[in-house]
Amino acid sequence: MSVTQDSVVTAWREMSACHAAACAALERELGERHGLGISDFEVLERLAESDGRKFRAQDLAEAVHLSQSALSRLVDRLARHGLVERCGCDVDRRGVYVVLTEAGELRHAEAVPTHRDVLARHLPASMLSAASSGR
Repeated sequence: MSVTQDSVVTAWREMSACHAAACAALERELGERHGLGISDFEVLERLAESDGRKFRAQDLAEAVHLSQSALSRLVDRLARHGLVERCGCDVDRRGVYVVLTEAGELRHAEAVPTHRDVLARHLPASMLSAASSGR
């Protein structure tokens, strides 16, 4: 298969449009049904998947593609709602862990079906089949 500059641009635009539509739907549906934004959900998801339900703040910022200051504001908001807590790092006193609370675990579990449903509706079938086959 020959890849031309035009086909690369077309593919990029299609992927970008798919991403924008999925993000808009996620923002709307996660917000309406669960009081979460996309980044809120992604932070809860990464914490739920991690060992001990915690993540170093610096590593979490990288994992969810946020600046440290943006993550700090997001964690402040999630902490005010009782979904996460901050705790110090035993090894590095400057380090901070973000820890998922029981309330955060519950909110995440409630939001997962909505998240997955939106993705299933907005991602192209070709992408879903490639992901399920491990490609």
